Parts: sequence; C-alpha cells; structure tokens
Amino acid sequence: MTDVLLTVGTRKGLFIGRRRGGTWEFDGPHFNAQAVYSVSIDTRGQVPRLLAGGDSAHWGPSVFHSDDLGSTWVEPRQPAVKFPPFTEASLERVWQLHPAGPEAPDVVYAGTEPAALFRSEDRGESFELVRPLWEHPTRSKWVPGGGGEGLHTVLTDPRDARAVTVAVSTAGVFRTKDGGASWAPSNKGVSAVFLPDPDPEFGQCVHKVARDAVDPDRLYLQNHWGVFRSDDSGDSWTDIGRGLPSDFGFAAAAHPHRADTAYVFPINADADRVPAEHRCRVFRTRDAGRTWEPLSTGLPEETHYGTVLRDALCTDDADPAGVYFGNRNGELYASADDGDSWQQLASHLPDVLCVRAAVIDG
Repeated sequence: MTDVLLTVGTRKGLFIGRRRGGTWEFDGPHFNAQAVYSVSIDTRGQVPRLLAGGDSAHWGPSVFHSDDLGSTWVEPRQPAVKFPPFTEASLERVWQLHPAGPEAPDVVYAGTEPAALFRSEDRGESFELVRPLWEHPTRSKWVPGGGGEGLHTVLTDPRDARAVTVAVSTAGVFRTKDGGASWAPSNKGVSAVFLPDPDPEFGQCVHKVARDAVDPDRLYLQNHWGVFRSDDSGDSWTDIGRGLPSDFGFAAAAHPHRADTAYVFPINADADRVPAEHRCRVFRTRDAGRTWEPLSTGLPEETHYGTVLRDALCTDDADPAGVYFGNRNGELYASADDGDSWQQLASHLPDVLCVRAAVIDG
C-alpha cells in the first residue's frame, strides 16, 4: 500500500494519521481545545505543507502552517486572514483552505465566515480579500444558513487558473472566469425548496460541490434537499438524487482518477440530521448519478446516528482510491479500495468537522 497522510479536524483539535504499508498510526490533538474546521495538504512544493484553520474560544480564529507534516506549526505574526476595515466585518471562522493547481504553485484560497474569499500568493502565510465577490450586488440578500454564512467550497479549474468556483451557504454557487474580477451566480436548476420561489438565481443552500476527476466541466453538488450534476462547469444543473434513500446531506466527494464516480452520505432530513434510515452507508455512483450503490461492508450494521458534515468525507490520490469519513459520534472510517470495504480507524474522538488525505512519499 502507498503511504498516506490523513488529517482529521475536530471540535477539540487536529489529529494526524499516517499509513505506512497497511498500518495506521495517529498523533494529536494538535491545537488542543481548538475547533479545526478546515485543513489542506498542499503537495505542490518540494516539501508538503499542511494548513489548518483553528478557532480558539479565547484567541479567535487563525491559520497555521506546517512544513514537517505536523511536527511543528507556525502562526504568522500578523493574522493570515483579516477583513479590511472598510468591510466593517471580522473573521468568525475559516471554513475552507484550498491550494490552487500546479499552474499557480503558491496560490491558496481561504473561504470564510462571514462569507468571503481570500487569496494567498505565499502558500497560505498571508491572504488578501477578493473584493469583487465581497462587493457582489446580490450580497445584501445573502442569508446565513443554519451553521452560519460560510463560503465552504472552493474549486479551481485545472485548465485555467483564472477560473474559480465557490459555494456559499445560503447564497449558492458563484463563478469567476477572470481571476476574481467578476462573479456570476451559477445555480440554474438547483432547487431552494425553503423559499417562496424554489428556482431563484441565487439563495440556494448548497452544502458541497466536487469536481469530476476526468471531465473538469462535470461537477457534483449536494444541496439542502437535492443532489445535482452539472456538465457545463455550473451553467446548468440536473437532479441526480433518484436512487438515494434521501437526497438531503452535507458531503460530496469525487474519485481522484475515475470518470463519473462520486460519493455522498445521505442524511434523513433537515429536521432529522442522522444517517438515512439510521444506517451508516456511503453511496457511490459510477455513472455520473444515473444509479447509486450503497457501500457498507465493514461499517456498523446496527442503528446509527453519526452525522457526516460537509468536509468530513474525502478521497486521497491513490489508485485504487482511499475514501475516508468521520462523523459527529467521533468515529473515523477508511477504505483502501474505492469504498468497497471499510475499517474503523478511531472512535470516541470529538465531533469530526473535516477530513483530508493525500499520498505522501517517504
């Protein structure tokens, strides 16, 4: 088996796992008693860089980085992410840390609450507000979701570093094609069942978006009710939720190599946020959402209540792919065979908020 680094952000710190051969070892918590809502593993440089968005109840939120796989961490002297005075806003949380592709080797994006996008050109040591999105004419009508007004998804187009897609709860999907100078809503076909107009231009409660590994124009979207696919980079969306036990959920992830392959974790309902039918199952599509199959071999068979949050399901870049998820019961599961079978890696952790994994050499 390839060596894998697995980072697990929880309500009370960050845990780091390492698989060498077939054996897992974990350490932590790093950032003890801090909620870690966002983690990234940036493998573009000669040395992998870890970024973590910690949230101290006493000191507030900050972004830390490590160049030795978590052995030591650096917090910049000045806040890495800070709202300029003219915004009259202050940082509440860093929801997302996303390294851009190899065509922009030092660029990292941060998604925050209040909903904003920040861009770094020094691998995450300092960030600047992407002002055109902050000043978008629709912003005054954005409404916080149940978990706050967070920009929780950032996707960069592997073909064009200037093309970026973001998602906001509850404003929906927005895209730029010019490096952030202008932004347009991209929600046609995504429902907003909780609004008087169920098909607005913006205002959808998008929970997560993932990009297909082979076709960059194909996106998968988990909504507040509804699972959708776009074949045109978000110009339009098609409902692909048929065949799932529930189309409510938070998480969505794509296979790192295989076309048309994605994963979701269905939840019973917005008013009943437990696994669909009280069963611990990941669902996989291998035909872009035309059909879905439950993946549960090795997962608990008894009645289950572990909710998987929007960033707590991920894949690594191995082949076959590793698939990972953690839940609010503090359980952590891993598959080394595309999701066909699972093993439990940890239990009794604090609430799992985010999970990220990558193949690491040496």
